[in-house]
Amino acid sequence: MNRRIQILSILFLGVSQIAFSQIKEEKLILNKKREPEVKKIEKKKTSIETIKNYPPEEKSQNPVQYKITDVPAVSDFKTSTIQGQDVTPKFEGTAQNNYLQFGMGNFGKILGDANISKTLNNKLEVGADVHFLSTLGLKKEYAWDSKQSSASIGAFLNSYGEKGKFNLNAQYGLDNNKYYGIYALEPAADIDLDQRVNQFKVNGYYDFYSNEILNDVRVKSSFLKDHFDAQENQASVLVNLSKHAVELSKNGILMNADLGVGLETVKTDFDIRDKNSSNFFNATLDPKVTFAKGESYLMVGSSFAFLNAKNSNTMMEQVKNNKSYWFPKAEFQVAAAKEFKFYGGVDGGLKLNTYSDLLQQNPFILSDQMLKPTETKYHFYAGLRGDIDETIKYDFSAGFGKMRDILFFKANDLFNNDYTLNRSAYNFANTFSAIYDDGNVSDIKGSIQYFPLANLVLDGEFHFTKYNLKNFDNIYNVPLFNASIGAKYGMLDKKLLLGFKGIFASDRTTNSYSIEGVANPAMVYQSTENTNDKVGGYADLNLSAEYKFHKNFSIFATGNNLLNSNYQTYKGYKVLGAQILGGVKITF
Repeated sequence: MNRRIQILSILFLGVSQIAFSQIKEEKLILNKKREPEVKKIEKKKTSIETIKNYPPEEKSQNPVQYKITDVPAVSDFKTSTIQGQDVTPKFEGTAQNNYLQFGMGNFGKILGDANISKTLNNKLEVGADVHFLSTLGLKKEYAWDSKQSSASIGAFLNSYGEKGKFNLNAQYGLDNNKYYGIYALEPAADIDLDQRVNQFKVNGYYDFYSNEILNDVRVKSSFLKDHFDAQENQASVLVNLSKHAVELSKNGILMNADLGVGLETVKTDFDIRDKNSSNFFNATLDPKVTFAKGESYLMVGSSFAFLNAKNSNTMMEQVKNNKSYWFPKAEFQVAAAKEFKFYGGVDGGLKLNTYSDLLQQNPFILSDQMLKPTETKYHFYAGLRGDIDETIKYDFSAGFGKMRDILFFKANDLFNNDYTLNRSAYNFANTFSAIYDDGNVSDIKGSIQYFPLANLVLDGEFHFTKYNLKNFDNIYNVPLFNASIGAKYGMLDKKLLLGFKGIFASDRTTNSYSIEGVANPAMVYQSTENTNDKVGGYADLNLSAEYKFHKNFSIFATGNNLLNSNYQTYKGYKVLGAQILGGVKITF
């Protein structure tokens, strides 16, 4: 086993040296900086110094963490469907939580971000977080402007009291996008394709150290406005009540009882095209009881939802819908050994689809959407997971479910057929709209982590998802298969950190339009829809390196999309080719 580990580490080191020597030969080393993609900000852990015997309970080992990001790094200059991870290496085991970093790269990329925190006393920590990333876009691929930028600024407070821990954070974000994916027309290079999204979030969290009755309270709020005057206000509160570790017998059988009570409200108004408006109020009740012995357990519960929905637009009066839902929830695990744990269960639920969520999935959607909740009536699953000799951790499962109003994205046609290119930014058959259909979903997924050495981690995951829809032959813009593999390797007493991330996806079915002008007699555009077009799959390979030559100074370089493929995230929207970014990081 040790000999195999030695061979693996030598091979990995050899490959790493070859890869980075090629970067050096192309003189792309220290003049460039790490490149987290737009929307990348995965912020560093912030925690206060632990004092002996404080906080008093087990939850002191799980301090509140502050993160400002919903979407990890990808090889695109704007948020894409590739839910990859930040491959930039991070030094661990350091007390230096404050940092500043700046970098530049090809495609006119500029990166700057910082995280600063201060412990005011032994129980209170405050801090701020700033991030900026911009690119000039694909000037050689598109005649029109495709530059993008993303910026965010946040502040947070962590407080540790005698009975619980409290976290409050606020964030303002600005995404400056372009509807640049025009494929069916040939407009002038100076057309205005702007779309800007401003969003302000405030979140609060209080976690009690003991699980006696009141466990935790979470409050979230969000305020969004875009370039076309769409507005969305969202707020939610979740209270978890629990009574844990109730001993039922001398054989070691314990019972945990939990009750989640949630309220959520979302109001969304659009100001162009059909001027859709929606207003949702959802109350949820989630009781469950768990019986456990060792690592084996049985959980039985339910989920209740009470939805009040209102929808309207210029073509219909307001439609009201009051409905109650019940969903099954149960899960069991049989732990034959820590290496083999068989589990299975059933769950379901109601998800409110918001404009903010849709923009995270597809930033090129039209600023006018009919919003509906997605209902998972039930989803059965079974799987196997385990930990082999603390060296390999794995989890594989398969499932089948029935859903209503499954959300996906359909390409829009021209909104008017006038024979002119003097039209709005979203009127070039270059945007998408949310559509819904009922159907069944089958999925197989798996993940594995391998720790052959203390300073080497290998990981991989895959997800296969197949939809069988009621009204559509294929689901649009959803890959059948996606996967990722990664590696992190530390050298020279962790002064040098190397990283690799590979992201893969199969092709996707989409609809698209071919458009031609008719000069006589009507002077209009005529379009033909292709309901079985394909957007090709991709392989996106990424490398990163960071060297800490001083306790306060590091230099780093990241290479993304190293196969130099301008693959498309959605029809017409190509991503950047091979990217090299380098820079300097200061920690203190």
